[in-house]
Amino acid sequence: MAYLVMFHWGWLLACFLLGLGMGWIAVVHRAQGTSKVMARWLAGLAAILVGLAVARIVPGRFGYWLDLGLILFACYLVGCAIGSWLRDWVVSRSAAK
Repeated sequence: MAYLVMFHWGWLLACFLLGLGMGWIAVVHRAQGTSKVMARWLAGLAAILVGLAVARIVPGRFGYWLDLGLILFACYLVGCAIGSWLRDWVVSRSAAK
Protein backbone atom coordinates (compact mmCIF):
# COMPACT_ATOMS: atom_id res chain seq x y z
CA MET A 1 0.00 0.00 0.00
CA ALA A 2 2.87 2.38 0.72
CA TYR A 3 4.13 1.74 -2.81
CA LEU A 4 0.78 2.81 -4.22
CA VAL A 5 0.82 6.02 -2.22
CA MET A 6 4.41 6.87 -3.16
CA PHE A 7 4.02 6.07 -6.86
CA HIS A 8 0.51 7.43 -7.43
CA TRP A 9 0.48 10.42 -5.08
CA GLY A 10 -0.49 12.80 -7.88
CA TRP A 11 -3.53 10.75 -8.83
CA LEU A 12 -4.47 10.36 -5.17
CA LEU A 13 -4.26 14.12 -4.70
CA ALA A 14 -6.34 14.66 -7.84
CA CYS A 15 -9.02 12.28 -6.54
CA PHE A 16 -9.04 14.07 -3.20
CA LEU A 17 -9.39 17.48 -4.86
CA LEU A 18 -12.12 16.21 -7.19
CA GLY A 19 -13.95 14.82 -4.16
CA LEU A 20 -13.50 18.13 -2.37
CA GLY A 21 -15.11 19.97 -5.27
CA MET A 22 -17.92 17.45 -5.64
CA GLY A 23 -18.58 17.53 -1.90
CA TRP A 24 -18.74 21.32 -2.03
CA ILE A 25 -21.37 21.38 -4.79
CA ALA A 26 -23.27 18.25 -3.70
CA VAL A 27 -24.90 20.10 -0.82
CA VAL A 28 -26.79 22.21 -3.35
CA HIS A 29 -27.92 19.18 -5.39
CA ARG A 30 -31.64 18.48 -4.89
CA ALA A 31 -32.12 15.22 -6.81
CA GLN A 32 -33.54 12.07 -5.26
CA GLY A 33 -30.98 10.06 -3.31
CA THR A 34 -30.13 6.40 -3.48
CA SER A 35 -32.76 4.03 -2.12
CA LYS A 36 -32.05 1.99 1.00
CA VAL A 37 -31.99 -1.25 -0.97
CA MET A 38 -29.47 0.13 -3.46
CA ALA A 39 -27.38 1.60 -0.63
CA ARG A 40 -27.24 -1.82 1.04
CA TRP A 41 -26.18 -3.50 -2.22
CA LEU A 42 -23.46 -0.89 -2.76
CA ALA A 43 -22.24 -1.23 0.82
CA GLY A 44 -22.15 -5.02 0.41
CA LEU A 45 -20.19 -4.69 -2.83
CA ALA A 46 -17.73 -2.33 -1.16
CA ALA A 47 -17.33 -4.73 1.78
CA ILE A 48 -16.67 -7.64 -0.59
CA LEU A 49 -14.07 -5.65 -2.53
CA VAL A 50 -12.31 -4.52 0.65
CA GLY A 51 -12.39 -8.10 1.92
CA LEU A 52 -10.81 -9.34 -1.30
CA ALA A 53 -8.09 -6.71 -1.06
CA VAL A 54 -7.34 -7.38 2.62
CA ALA A 55 -7.26 -11.15 2.15
CA ARG A 56 -5.11 -10.74 -0.99
CA ILE A 57 -7.28 -13.19 -2.89
CA VAL A 58 -6.97 -11.38 -6.23
CA PRO A 59 -3.40 -11.92 -7.51
CA GLY A 60 -1.22 -10.04 -9.96
CA ARG A 61 -2.24 -7.09 -12.06
CA PHE A 62 -5.93 -7.32 -11.15
CA GLY A 63 -5.09 -7.26 -7.44
CA TYR A 64 -2.94 -4.19 -8.03
CA TRP A 65 -5.81 -2.50 -9.88
CA LEU A 66 -8.21 -3.47 -7.10
CA ASP A 67 -5.95 -1.97 -4.42
CA LEU A 68 -5.37 1.15 -6.49
CA GLY A 69 -9.08 1.58 -7.23
CA LEU A 70 -9.99 1.21 -3.58
CA ILE A 71 -7.42 3.74 -2.40
CA LEU A 72 -8.45 6.20 -5.13
CA PHE A 73 -12.09 5.75 -4.14
CA ALA A 74 -11.22 6.27 -0.47
CA CYS A 75 -9.40 9.52 -1.28
CA TYR A 76 -12.41 10.68 -3.30
CA LEU A 77 -14.82 9.86 -0.45
CA VAL A 78 -12.66 11.66 2.12
CA GLY A 79 -12.55 14.69 -0.17
CA CYS A 80 -16.34 14.55 -0.58
CA ALA A 81 -16.87 14.39 3.17
CA ILE A 82 -14.53 17.31 3.85
CA GLY A 83 -16.01 19.38 1.01
CA SER A 84 -19.55 18.81 2.26
CA TRP A 85 -18.53 19.65 5.81
CA LEU A 86 -16.77 22.84 4.68
CA ARG A 87 -19.77 23.92 2.61
CA ASP A 88 -22.12 23.26 5.53
CA TRP A 89 -19.80 25.19 7.85
CA VAL A 90 -19.62 28.20 5.51
CA VAL A 91 -23.38 28.26 4.88
CA SER A 92 -24.22 27.90 8.59
CA ARG A 93 -21.79 30.71 9.51
CA SER A 94 -23.26 33.09 6.94
CA ALA A 95 -26.84 32.19 7.94
CA ALA A 96 -26.09 32.88 11.62
CA LYS A 97 -25.15 36.51 10.92
